[in-house]
Amino acid sequence: MVFAAIILAAGRSSRMGCSKPLLPWGDTTVLGHLIRQWQTIGARQVAVVAATAARDIQSELDRLGFPGDCRILNSSPERGMFGSIRCAAGWNGWQPNLTHWVVVLGDQPHLRTETLRQLLFCGAAQPDRIWQPLRGGRRLHPVLIPKPAFSGLNGCADATLKEFLAAQGGRLAGFACDDPGVELDMDTPADYELARRICLGPGS
Repeated sequence: MVFAAIILAAGRSSRMGCSKPLLPWGDTTVLGHLIRQWQTIGARQVAVVAATAARDIQSELDRLGFPGDCRILNSSPERGMFGSIRCAAGWNGWQPNLTHWVVVLGDQPHLRTETLRQLLFCGAAQPDRIWQPLRGGRRLHPVLIPKPAFSGLNGCADATLKEFLAAQGGRLAGFACDDPGVELDMDTPADYELARRICLGPGS
């Protein structure tokens, strides 16, 4: 399995009041942490989807030394998360030997590395299936998508990722996940502080 990570960073972060990927996280930012995390666990390519007009995200990527040829510009971020995913699926900058793509939310720095490794382990064991962590009966993120399904994203008629995944039938799979972070949506300042406490500890 040769996989890439797609980090979605084109959202408006309206409830947070500031750009979530740019929030401090450890010795870097949320965005910096996510890039480092996926590089460390073996992503052959990491790409960031950002709104075309998001100069603050571009400045942070510059500061991080993130290559320009791995930045995917979304000219219609108002179309939401699935619009960014479809933008990535239609991008022509992917390395030709990739077999899988992980769709990574730009506001989940609090996930355990073990959770991400478990996702990849499942994908390696059954590479023709789409994998997600399962908790409380819910399918959650990140999502590991093999090449045949990923190739169909760009031209699909589905309105949301949930609809697209539901249409995959027997290819859809999941693993029981004990990481409480997969259920936390980091949408508000209170969510952010909770995520920091869960992952980084008190006083972080």
